[in-house]
Amino acid sequence: MNLNAVTDYLQGLQNRIVEALELVDGKNFMHVSWQRPEGGGGASCVLEEGNVLERGGVNFSHVMGDKLPPSASAGRPELAGRSFEATGLSLVLHPRNPFAPTVHMNVRFFRAYNKNSGAAAKHDADVWWFGGGMDLTPYYGFEEDAVHFHRTCRDALAAFDDSLYPRFKKWCDEYFYLKHRKEPRGVGGVFFDDFNELGFEQSFVVMRAVGDAFLNAYLPILQRRKDTPYSEHERDFQAYRRGRYVEFNLVYDRGTLFGLQSGGRTESILMSLPPIVKWRYDWKPATGSPEAKLYSDFLIDRDWLSNL
Repeated sequence: MNLNAVTDYLQGLQNRIVEALELVDGKNFMHVSWQRPEGGGGASCVLEEGNVLERGGVNFSHVMGDKLPPSASAGRPELAGRSFEATGLSLVLHPRNPFAPTVHMNVRFFRAYNKNSGAAAKHDADVWWFGGGMDLTPYYGFEEDAVHFHRTCRDALAAFDDSLYPRFKKWCDEYFYLKHRKEPRGVGGVFFDDFNELGFEQSFVVMRAVGDAFLNAYLPILQRRKDTPYSEHERDFQAYRRGRYVEFNLVYDRGTLFGLQSGGRTESILMSLPPIVKWRYDWKPATGSPEAKLYSDFLIDRDWLSNL
């Protein structure tokens, strides 16, 4: 198990993505390195008030500790009390233009182990897994954007195993779902977690396939929508829908909960939240409006590649 290879890959991916986004936006990301008192640290790359991105963050972290946070052991109580090491790259981009969708991508590696010595500890083997994915959250839906995003995800995974995309697509639809609203966060993508079934090297290949596909999946959409004319009406709806993003990240997202519970850098964890958000009481879109079409045609369980 070569953890250095994972961290080297993640840091390289961070640099590639930041450089590509700076070319699109025309402004540079702010780079902040940080250390975590309990162990480890990271590098946060953040852009605010850009020409294209109202807020964007591309964050690398490599942290370790003596005790798993509750969010990491909730589904696997047998790991409670173990030491841990986690490294990952997480990004969220919130474009200014309401016709350009928000996007999230994360790839990560996690290891839980027993630092104690003795006969009992020898029976507690290291537990490790990869996780990650990317998902698209439009405010005004375009079928060609959703199809392109899903096709890129499918093709990246198909180069390795045809069975992975439908499996990870379903996982994404189920994970990025606001149960209290009974609606998806967006049009999905792919998501996987606790993934170690192929052994370390091949599971690492799957994680890299997702990470390497991100720029091809998202940049053509951003380039296509970033200069679309809009009014305050569309900006107002964008701010309203961004509220759903906030609700998901603060209520359900495992990465956010893990970061906060493990004593991570709060500014880096919460950079995923959009800068301008609105909530309204029991608001409904006008029948037949573009806003209503988002709900009826895009925030549904749908196979975006059924005709391909």
